[in-house]
Amino acid sequence: MEMVCRKRQWGWLYGIVFHLFLLAQCTVGSQRFSKKNMSDVADSPPLQLHRWDDYVVVDNGIVNITFSTPEGMVIAIQYNGVDNILEQSDVERDRGYWDVVWSKPEHPGDITDRFEGIHFSVVLEDEDQVELSFKKTYNPSLNKNGLRLNVDKRYIVLRGISGFYSYSIFEHLEEHPAIVLYQGRIVFRLQDDLFRYMAVSDDRQRIMPTAEDRKRGQPLDYPEAVLLTNPSNTFLKGEVDDKYQYSCENKDNRVHGWISADPAIGFWMITPSDEFRTAGPTKQDLTSHAGPITLSMFFSTHYAGISLGIRLGEGESWKKVFGPVFIYLNSVEDESPLELWADAKEQMLIETESWPYDFPLSEDYPYAHERGIVSGRLLVRDRYINDELMTAGSAYVGLAAPGDVGSWQTENKGYQFWTQTDDEGYFLLEDVRVGNYSLYAWVPGFIGDYKYNLFINIRSGSRIKLGELEYVPPRNGATIWEIGIPDRTAAEFYVPQPNPMLLNQLYVQNSAQGFRQYGLWDRYTDEYPDQDLVYTVGVSNYQIDWFFAHVNRNIGNKTYVPTTWQILFDLEEIDESGNYTLHLALASATTAELQVRINNYNPTSPHFTTGLIGQDNAIARHGIHGLYRLYSVNVGGSLLLQGGNVIFLTQAVGGRPFRGIMYDYIRFEQPGYQD
Repeated sequence: MEMVCRKRQWGWLYGIVFHLFLLAQCTVGSQRFSKKNMSDVADSPPLQLHRWDDYVVVDNGIVNITFSTPEGMVIAIQYNGVDNILEQSDVERDRGYWDVVWSKPEHPGDITDRFEGIHFSVVLEDEDQVELSFKKTYNPSLNKNGLRLNVDKRYIVLRGISGFYSYSIFEHLEEHPAIVLYQGRIVFRLQDDLFRYMAVSDDRQRIMPTAEDRKRGQPLDYPEAVLLTNPSNTFLKGEVDDKYQYSCENKDNRVHGWISADPAIGFWMITPSDEFRTAGPTKQDLTSHAGPITLSMFFSTHYAGISLGIRLGEGESWKKVFGPVFIYLNSVEDESPLELWADAKEQMLIETESWPYDFPLSEDYPYAHERGIVSGRLLVRDRYINDELMTAGSAYVGLAAPGDVGSWQTENKGYQFWTQTDDEGYFLLEDVRVGNYSLYAWVPGFIGDYKYNLFINIRSGSRIKLGELEYVPPRNGATIWEIGIPDRTAAEFYVPQPNPMLLNQLYVQNSAQGFRQYGLWDRYTDEYPDQDLVYTVGVSNYQIDWFFAHVNRNIGNKTYVPTTWQILFDLEEIDESGNYTLHLALASATTAELQVRINNYNPTSPHFTTGLIGQDNAIARHGIHGLYRLYSVNVGGSLLLQGGNVIFLTQAVGGRPFRGIMYDYIRFEQPGYQD
């Protein structure tokens, strides 16, 4: 108890230090923010474009951006009296850039390409807007080993706007060789002597270590995680830094970035739409992290595995626009630097309300009047809960490429458009690109996925009203017992306190996201050193008795062995001729095999097995969920006993600490009746 109190006191003091650090370095003046209102645009100086042999500079009087030509790297951003807020390395290509990780299917192996352009052009230059293009085209006669795509990187600077926009068009032609794309993003590396405070959300912001602090630290179980042993800021000593601790779901990943205390300026990545991101609203990805680095991830295999690699075959034609994203800069003189975060959120709302933008000039980027709208109402029918149809409140409804039920989770080539229903189940999907889609949905509180049985063909200006849609979730009989909440995460289960020597103090204060602490996989061994978890229905409480991840046990010498959990329950009577159902909804799986046995632990003959599943890596990367999976297991009444019963759940793949599964929800049902 004393240790817990000390942690709380230390965390409280640490939060005060954050604010004092920033306030102490605040300067005084008269202007609150540097951003411009639309009414100020006409009073702003006209844009200027300057060309040199190897560089081009765009200046709108607020920001001054220097690009290398023809490569299209952002090598300098001048703002608020700072000549260059970007990293001062000798390597100019390391400051602001797009990149992609790809491989050749015939010779697997990661290759990183930074889209260094070979052709530069000015798309538009006037006093209100400059749009620049940096193109890279695949030419097998010049480089047989080069990136097998055509890429057009675009940058847009507008008059009176404190920042700039960027987007890219990726194109794979039929004559291009096959390629697999694993990761695509835009990256900015900032001056580490200026930017020390990072903000990802209202409850995730803090002073951060530098890249040098990490180099001097102690590497942990994987390279991204480092114990800070001699940081430049002594308040960080003894903490763990890991970029995956700051991951975010797509639907929440709208703005993040950095604050400099002196001068008081902010650098923010604003991503106003998810339409070009892959794998739907709950896909998780990186944001900002120590470096200081800020980025916008467009696609990756994080929290999903290689199934999210974009596979383009020879003879396959594909084109996709990623972005635009907005790189926003703000400043404050007579207020706390923390006000920069509030202003960045306000600007994010302005950008999202302005989507789709009306100024990008690529013919591949459609404006609002060229898009369509889909509306409808989603209802749920579950006769074992209610004889009447129920409204699907707060359900996620989206359009994605045609596929199987739930395929939106791994869809990666097209565009996706998502929203949530209101309390009555009504939904509206706006600004949908022209194309052919399937409509998908899932409803918190119910297992499974919904898919509308017809394709939805969006044309320019179309308005499609679907009326009332009915989702019938998987159900074979009345509930006998259940564990957890069907919300596709393991967040409701027991998340242990981290090792006191491996803390990130941010998540001591923010206990709701305590699952982001490092090393929780080893806490299972601490809590269950000899015997595995046993859960008794009607007695145990899943919030405190069900460990959030079914992981392996560490038996010493870095040896990890499989574990078997037990669910104990009583049945007063048995329908021996009936079929009971065990629904297993999984929130994540990583190189795992879940085996089910009923009342008899025969190691060689499980009643059911998933086989080897999952590459989510969500356990190691503090994700609380990865890809959702649902298994409905038939349990014959002859296998059950009147009185006490036990279900054995074995995660059968040992060898490493991160192999395991996270449960979302488990339900055991009676045999169903026939209509």
